[in-house]
Amino acid sequence: QVQLVESGGGSVQPGASLRLSCTASGRMFVLWGWFRQAPGKEREFIAATTWYTESTFYADSVKGRFTISRDAAKNTVYLQMNSLKPEDTAVYSCAGRQSGTTKYYAVDEYNYWGQGTQVTVSS
Repeated sequence: QVQLVESGGGSVQPGASLRLSCTASGRMFVLWGWFRQAPGKEREFIAATTWYTESTFYADSVKGRFTISRDAAKNTVYLQMNSLKPEDTAVYSCAGRQSGTTKYYAVDEYNYWGQGTQVTVSS
């Protein structure tokens, strides 16, 4: 059974940092992505990385503040989030895909999803 388990969410003040983790069991993924969904909004792409080449991609809204990385030994992907803003408040989910695609930003391209972790940025 394939599982993606996220951790690391929480409530922080603006300007703070958080690191999210996503560990996969039961499957190796070629492409990993992080998405988020705020109340009343559609799920949006945040970042993605390719497992073997470690190419990274970011949404403009987080570029320069967020960093996606991976630990091959742990089959885990991280999302380091710095300089958090209130507009970053959302449920963050990781996703995995078993084959390559150029549409790393598209929700429909991912086969497996984690349950999500809440990130709240508020003063």
